[in-house]
Amino acid sequence: MTDTLDAPTAHETAPVETGLYIGGQARTTADHLDVVDPARPSRVVGRAAAATAADVADAVAAAKGAFPAWAALTPAQRAEQMTAAIADLAAERDGDAAVLAQENGKVVHEAWVDALVFEIRWQLALMHTDEVEAATVLPPAPGIAVETTVSYQPLGVVTVIVPFNWPLAILAAALPHALLTGNTAIVKPPPSAPLATARLVQRVAEKLPPGVLNVITGRDAEMSGLVENTDVAKVCFTGSVGGGRRIMEMAARSLTRVTLELGGNDPAIIRADADLGDEALDRLFGAVYDTTGQICMNAKRLYVHSSRRDELVAGLSARLERTKLGHALEEGTTMGPLHSRAQRDFVAELIAEAEESGATVLRFGELPGGDLADGNFLQPAIVVDPDPSLRVVTEEQFGPVVPVISFDDDDEAVRAANDTWSGLGGSVWTEDPDAATSIGNRLAVGYVWVNDHGANRLDLRAPFGGMKQSGMGREQGIAGVRAFQDTRSVARTAPAAS
Repeated sequence: MTDTLDAPTAHETAPVETGLYIGGQARTTADHLDVVDPARPSRVVGRAAAATAADVADAVAAAKGAFPAWAALTPAQRAEQMTAAIADLAAERDGDAAVLAQENGKVVHEAWVDALVFEIRWQLALMHTDEVEAATVLPPAPGIAVETTVSYQPLGVVTVIVPFNWPLAILAAALPHALLTGNTAIVKPPPSAPLATARLVQRVAEKLPPGVLNVITGRDAEMSGLVENTDVAKVCFTGSVGGGRRIMEMAARSLTRVTLELGGNDPAIIRADADLGDEALDRLFGAVYDTTGQICMNAKRLYVHSSRRDELVAGLSARLERTKLGHALEEGTTMGPLHSRAQRDFVAELIAEAEESGATVLRFGELPGGDLADGNFLQPAIVVDPDPSLRVVTEEQFGPVVPVISFDDDDEAVRAANDTWSGLGGSVWTEDPDAATSIGNRLAVGYVWVNDHGANRLDLRAPFGGMKQSGMGREQGIAGVRAFQDTRSVARTAPAAS
């Protein structure tokens, strides 16, 4: 059971209520979703509208109706409107971050960066304005008596479905590219943390033509029309592997295109010559434990040369000893709760299983008491040299624990790193540039860092996406623009030679 909408304490904002935004109009619903604080699950942070299947159909119809006029604009005209649409977001960033921190559970600084990255990615997408309609002309050639122009066109209505962990930043890896290329969009925020995303996207949508950008919140059972409706041309989904499979199954019924950015089990290979000074260890620590470990591209398996294992464990331990578990808005908090009770219990189970197997498990920090005693908190942990078959190694933990596994030669490390279902990201830590290139090129992942890792270290201009079960398609950069376009070839008979 949850409380009624509580009055705010010194560390909490007033309860937030969000509606739908369809065809340029705000819409309320008879039903709603209670959104709770993961640090104090009895407290309702706010309420989000729960759309019906009819609301979903209306959003698709609104986006379809707005598509012809939006697509008819030049990319420069669309970019001008999109620039104006985010002009005032910075003024609301503190408020957006406070709401997001409470509904998500992550520390408020990370929530603030989440909102900032939305703007950064939006602006980076607009840098490709001049490339949107860049055509290629193929001249006549021997045996081909035509001149062919290959150009690009928008797809139509796009649905963008984002997860709870970094919803604003992840949304902007797809949404501005879709709009810039002439598509119209429907955004579906995560049902467990929809408030900040719904608020921000509605403010943007209000400055665009009606129907160009729409917001739908609600229970997944009512959302199938965002994928299966034949008027939806593409779905962008970021989430779990299981969620990606369900989206693919639904999209197959209408042959809807998909981009899937799914889970990861990222390896980091730390060679004998790696720099493990304070700056490097700070980067690696953040790559493992940021957002309480709940980032798809976090480093989730550390393969370290046996000669450096103890040094690595000591360096991470020193940082974990300074961890303060607490509420997202509380001063001094360095790590918040996990987002859900189920995920906390899953990660705790992985840690207990490793300990029962005989692996060395190091735990850090003190669980909060008082009114946070029932929060979804878990002590961060390191598991030293577990059996590679244990689930803490083979599965995506998505929590504040990492296995540290020793190796003795590079080939052994690469084999272990690639022996997984996932292929999102990976990293190589070495002072040898040739070794970095060689090992990096052998990792079966979509993105490789050298002496770095993680979401905070991502080049937002470069294509990002996974291999194997970590997804399909790419976001960001010009590849992210082309993901929302189709090609058209127009062949003209070459004039006869005089």
